[in-house]
Amino acid sequence: MKSLFDTLSYECSRKVTKTYSTSFSSAVKMLAPSIRQDIYNIYGFVRLADEIVDSFRDYDKKELFALFETDLKNALRYKISLNPILNAFQHTVNRYAIPAELIDAFMESMKLDLYKTEYKTTEEYHNYIYGSADVVGLMCLKVFVNGNITKYNELKESAMRLGSAFQKVNFLRDLKADFEELNRTYFPNTDLNQLDEIAKQNIITEIENDFEIGYIGIRNLPIEAKFGVYTAYVYYKKLLSKLKNTPSLSIKNTRIRVPDYEKVGLLAKCYLNYHFKII
Repeated sequence: MKSLFDTLSYECSRKVTKTYSTSFSSAVKMLAPSIRQDIYNIYGFVRLADEIVDSFRDYDKKELFALFETDLKNALRYKISLNPILNAFQHTVNRYAIPAELIDAFMESMKLDLYKTEYKTTEEYHNYIYGSADVVGLMCLKVFVNGNITKYNELKESAMRLGSAFQKVNFLRDLKADFEELNRTYFPNTDLNQLDEIAKQNIITEIENDFEIGYIGIRNLPIEAKFGVYTAYVYYKKLLSKLKNTPSLSIKNTRIRVPDYEKVGLLAKCYLNYHFKII
């Protein structure tokens, strides 16, 4: 039965989310059950694409990505895929009419990671972030507003800025791995060999501005999505605070994280703020 395979596909997307990001998985659990699975489906798709370009170093990544792209196109065309992750993703795409241009932009940014190692201009940097993060925020927003075009257009800018903020925090946190293991640097006009406090603060100020616009959108999200997105926002804000208080030299030489005990405290704070309608 197709329904049995679909159920297995959804479970695969949940498993990918929980395996690769316990923090994001915790935030997804705070979403309403009616939309939770679709966010797992989106994350499973973007995570798999990202793994191909980042992690499969002993294989021909370009060939693997080309095969993945062909499978994606067929999944969207035929509304089924033997790849469980793509089968789950196509379900969400078709259910919420996620525009093809968002998916195409994401895939283009992932392709850049196959060969591009440096972003020398602000335009290149912003174009990459649009495809790798902003459009993911817009895909999720399509689910959150459940077909309400007016609400989607109203929240579109804040969803993109929140996606940008999350991505830039990841860039800063993963500075060491990206630079040393993948030979990549995303921040333009920044010499990572000589990252100083001024350069770090400029990056953080940019992220804080994104968070400010993103928070406005969170306050206006439908009830089904607000608590979950707010939880992710609080976690990433905490991570940014830790990065802000970490000397630039230490950021280059280690991976900053939020300990589990702090995550529990943050979750409790999120619940209280949400319950008492502070957000």
